[in-house]
Amino acid sequence: MAPTLQQAYQRRWWMACTAVLENLFFSAVLLGWGSLLIMLKQEGFYSSLCTVENITNVTLDEQLWWPSCDQQDEMLNLGFTIGSFVLSATTLPLGILMDRFGPRPIRLIGSACFVASCTLMALASRDPEVLSPLIFLALSLNGFGGICLTFTSLTLPNMFGNLRSTFMALMIGSYASSAITFPAIKLIYDAGVAFVVIMFTWSGLACLIFLNCALNWPSEAFPAPEEVNYMMFKLKGLALDHKVTGERFYTHMTIVGQRLSQKAPSLEEGGNIFISSQDVRGPSETPSERSIPFRRSLCSPIFLWSLLTMGMTQLRIIFYMAAMNKMLEYIVIHGQEHEMNDVRQLAAETVGFYSSVFGAMQLLCLLTCPLIGYIMDWRIKDCVDNPTEGVALRDASLQGKGTSAAGGARLQPVTAFLLRDGITVKSTKRRYRKIQKLTNAISAFTLTNFLLVGFGITCLITNLHLQLVTFVLHTVVRGFFHSACGGLYAAVFPSNHFGTLTGLQSLISAVFALLQQPLFMAMVGPLEGDPFYVNLGLLVFSLLGFLLPSYLCYFRARLQREYPTDWTDPQKVHSNSELTAV
Repeated sequence: MAPTLQQAYQRRWWMACTAVLENLFFSAVLLGWGSLLIMLKQEGFYSSLCTVENITNVTLDEQLWWPSCDQQDEMLNLGFTIGSFVLSATTLPLGILMDRFGPRPIRLIGSACFVASCTLMALASRDPEVLSPLIFLALSLNGFGGICLTFTSLTLPNMFGNLRSTFMALMIGSYASSAITFPAIKLIYDAGVAFVVIMFTWSGLACLIFLNCALNWPSEAFPAPEEVNYMMFKLKGLALDHKVTGERFYTHMTIVGQRLSQKAPSLEEGGNIFISSQDVRGPSETPSERSIPFRRSLCSPIFLWSLLTMGMTQLRIIFYMAAMNKMLEYIVIHGQEHEMNDVRQLAAETVGFYSSVFGAMQLLCLLTCPLIGYIMDWRIKDCVDNPTEGVALRDASLQGKGTSAAGGARLQPVTAFLLRDGITVKSTKRRYRKIQKLTNAISAFTLTNFLLVGFGITCLITNLHLQLVTFVLHTVVRGFFHSACGGLYAAVFPSNHFGTLTGLQSLISAVFALLQQPLFMAMVGPLEGDPFYVNLGLLVFSLLGFLLPSYLCYFRARLQREYPTDWTDPQKVHSNSELTAV
């Protein structure tokens, strides 16, 4: 019943568009916890924990009065903590399973879990006094199903060639923007639609994801464009997808021709006698990278510093999502006992309005994710991997100068330095790809950390209107830090370690985020709802994030001292020659 890989390639636009919609409405929806929390409290989940002495609010639901209290908030927040942990921590085992079985069964299981999650929430709302504990299972299934949908959709951009980065940004942006789903559902709920009806309808829509996957997703994984088995049925789309024409076509073909004309190394010499499509697209994984043990990458300072930075950022982001409603309520009532019904009503309306605004702002992730991707890709296409590649590009440009390519395009030289008859011709300064990637990662992490510090400062100020700025900073940081970390790992670690390191980092960050539950309990307990000291501690903790870009600057400086020794600068060799600019 599963389509072949070639059939899936023909349906790739349908699959990509539906994957964006599915991510937007069914993936990390749990991140819109503030709105879901209001609905759960209005439905009476764990209201049985509230006694006459600790009641802080009362919600009228038809003929039932549902009390609210701090104990109820702590119990429901524990459910969110477990669900968000599952959402982040399962990426490592999911990556291993997807490498073994492909994305199709993972996506089918994930959609089924999401259906079960919505169904359980609907059933539990029928009798919350008895069935409230089902919310823990429902939120766990919601997180697991959401990450399954997200993780499998990240393989789809492999079918789009040179549009791969664009579609990857769309997938990540739709995942990050899915926090808007529960605020949108709350608007429907406030309009008078029953919670049970909403959940059962959402469950039915999630069944369409299962059906779409069963009909359109192949049993095989989507190979990257540079893999041979993918190119076998995709050759006819090569020119359209990669636009290898003109100067690039001539340069690439010249490089391949030079390699073919060289003496093939023997297996005893440890050489690779195969010419892969990476010769056309770019550098491949070198034997030295393949020989690097995983333990070395795992214990490297860059990875260890990234664990601290990502764990700290994840804790900061998740804690704010969990405690946002309580923080807004504290700003409205100024920490005073609110016995009057009008103050109670004002606090509830204000929290509801601002939680909806916060959810709507999550759509900013669709804009911020491509932005950080642009920062990470800055000037990468103008770089070379090593001096050998630079010489090959120089020779290709010299041979192509003055000739016409397909379509009559005029070839222009792309050399860094060239020599002819003792004359040195100077052009643009050479750039190394690895160093440029490190530079971009430093810029991305530095910008993200400054935004995170600004977010922490606005959290300390008890001004209701200023919280709109806090919402924007929170959304931007959440869209930035995952993409920056992925770009860093791709730049400094071997490609065969990338998936495992990324999954391990996500798992450890999820463990860090578990600390938000005791922080939340401390805020509503001993601190009596005042978030100032918790936010101040997290602000000081977030300053440690600058240690990672500082170490990256040191690491980049060390590489810059090593790289120039591999390529003799013609300008230095012929320093006495006459310089003539082209």
